[in-house]
Parts: sequence; structure tokens; C-alpha cells
Amino acid sequence: MKKIFILLLSFGLSTTLIAQSRKYISQFSHLQGYYNPSLTGYEGSMLRGFVRNQWAGWEGAPKTYFASAELDFGQLSGQVSGDILGKNAAGISILHDQYGAFAETEFVASYASRIQVGDQTNLRLGAGLNYRSVRLDGNSMTTEQADDPIVGQYIGSFSNMQVMDFNLGIALTHPSYYISYAVHHVNQGAISSGDVFMERMPRIGIFQAGYRNRLSENLALATNFMFRSQSDLPDNLELNLKVVLKEKLWIGGGHRIDYANNFQFGLLFDKMRIGYIYEMPMLRSYLLPNVTHEFMLTYALFGDRRGMIW
Repeated sequence: MKKIFILLLSFGLSTTLIAQSRKYISQFSHLQGYYNPSLTGYEGSMLRGFVRNQWAGWEGAPKTYFASAELDFGQLSGQVSGDILGKNAAGISILHDQYGAFAETEFVASYASRIQVGDQTNLRLGAGLNYRSVRLDGNSMTTEQADDPIVGQYIGSFSNMQVMDFNLGIALTHPSYYISYAVHHVNQGAISSGDVFMERMPRIGIFQAGYRNRLSENLALATNFMFRSQSDLPDNLELNLKVVLKEKLWIGGGHRIDYANNFQFGLLFDKMRIGYIYEMPMLRSYLLPNVTHEFMLTYALFGDRRGMIW
């Protein structure tokens, strides 16, 4: 099993196939603005925090930390429902991912603008400026990485690389549904500095959609899916379904096609949500059998955001 893990990291961190740069987040529906800048402020002004401990209990396994703040300018002027009335929103996200010999920190500043096309339907356009810093610890390389002609030269030392790029997105939104598409790394990482131990980054296409509906006063449903594609990796499709009970908690499950299944649980308060996911890899995916834990926290700066969730 250890050999399988080393091979996975070697494949994931190679200079031509940066597989581990794909951030797997099962609670993706709570982090819409990170994946698509046009969805910044879709749920109003929010603070978000997230932790993912992948393959818990295995030394060197990936760990992901995320924090963001989104501000809907319409709510500053006293508008109650930012997802409908706010015309402009801005946000900032920070994501730190540590995997094997690599530690990556990503900063994204995003802006979104809304055009009303129906009573409750909006067309949103967004752009994000992406700054990424990658640190390579040459003391933690695997044997395969040490033999690589590019990263191998840094064995026994530390090196840093910085990349500047931008993301673009478009979305059609409604209080009950959203359909969106975004492109990350539009400039393919052409602007970089420091030690260049990774080649140009491929563009990533991200399609997201979701639907939610209140079935009764005490019961609601929400379902979401996300499809990601890029030239150097297999396509990635994720789905989840939540049942919201009495506006106090949700339970549900999700599936990452060919990779993992998860169980979801969350608590709802007037302004705050707490979510937890227990993720299990599928045996045929040849991943480590260790489970993954995710913890998520969101806080609404204005109004009560407890009722309907994504």
C-alpha cells in the first residue's frame, strides 16, 4: 500500500501531469465563488472556512485549508436579499494545500456583476485574479521525484515558484437554481517567477449547476453537481444531494465518479452553518483505503441565511 501511495504522489506531482493540483472538495456547493468568480456573493455577504484532511492517518497525505470573504454591495445599502437585489459583489479567497514535498498557497480576488433578465433570474459575469505560490521541500521527495530531471535538482534544498493568472466565469442564477461555467488559468500560468519546476498550467473548465426546493414547511431538498475538465487529467464529475429538516440540520450524500462516496451532515443556525463530510474512497479507484474528513463553517454578515442551502 505504501508503494501505491508513493506512485500516486509521483504521478500527481510530476512536472507534466500536476494531478494533485486538482483540489478535491466534496462540499463544493458551499464554495461556489472559489470555483466560479461570477458566483461571488450569490448567497449574499458571507465568511467561509474549510478544512479537508485527506486519507486521514497517513503521513504526508494531502491537507487543504480554505478561508474566504464575500461582500455583496447591495446589502451595504440595506437590501435584504443579496442573491436577488445585489448588482455587484467582490470577494477574496485563500487556499493552502499541502501534499508530500509540495506546499501550495493560492490567493484569488474576484469580482461579479449581475444583470437582471427576469423577475428573479439574473445573468452574472465574473473575473478573478489568481496568485499562486508553490514551495518545494527537497528533503521530502520520493525516490521517483528525486530521479526527475527538473525537480530532482532541488533535492536536499528548498525552492519557491510564483504564478500569476486569472479566472473568468458566467452564470445564470435564480433563488431555486443556478447554471454556471468558468475557466481557470486562462493565461496558462505564463506569468511566473522564482524557480520554475512546473511547466505551463493547462486551462481548467468547470461546469456547475444546482437546484433546491422547499417541499413543505419542515422539509427541503438541494442537489448539485460539478464537472471539471483539463487536457492532462481525466474528467471529474461530482454530485451531491441534501435533505434539510426543519431549517435546523441537513443530511445527505455525494459521489465522485469512479473515486469516492461520502456522507454529509450539517447544522443550521440563524447566521451560521456547520458542515461535516465523511468520505470513503472506492476500492476500484486504487486509492488509499483511509477515509477523508471535511469540516466547513459559513457565517452570514447580513440577514438570516439559515433556511435554504446549497
